[in-house]
Amino acid sequence: MGGFEFLDHPADVYIRAWGNTLEEAFSYAGLALFEVMIDTSKVTPIQSRELEVEGIDLEQLLYNWLEELLLLFVINRLACSEFSVEYIQKIEDQYVLKAVIRGEPFNLEKHGSRTEVKSPTYSLMEINSLPDGGYELKFVLDI
Repeated sequence: MGGFEFLDHPADVYIRAWGNTLEEAFSYAGLALFEVMIDTSKVTPIQSRELEVEGIDLEQLLYNWLEELLLLFVINRLACSEFSVEYIQKIEDQYVLKAVIRGEPFNLEKHGSRTEVKSPTYSLMEINSLPDGGYELKFVLDI
């Protein structure tokens, strides 16, 4: 079973997300990003959006995934609480991620405001397969 946790970092937010599959680990990375910014337990998943993200490798794919989610929050004011990465595939020379996310329009009174995230980073980024067959992602968010 997957999840995420916050790790110690002197200035930014360092996250470890994991799952039985790479898709599940990426899904929890998305949830962790939003949990930094808002209280996701107060988000009602009444709207859904399909997302497709590409990257030349898995690290760029993770960066682009987090950046796309951050832009949805900052520009479209969409508060998300459910992340379902349907697949991650290598197609020719690109990795492609397809996902469905669910949430509702951001409401400061309902969702609260935690920490502003400026950007994902490549700092300390790791994507590891685990001995049990699962995957672990580590990444830093610039705050």
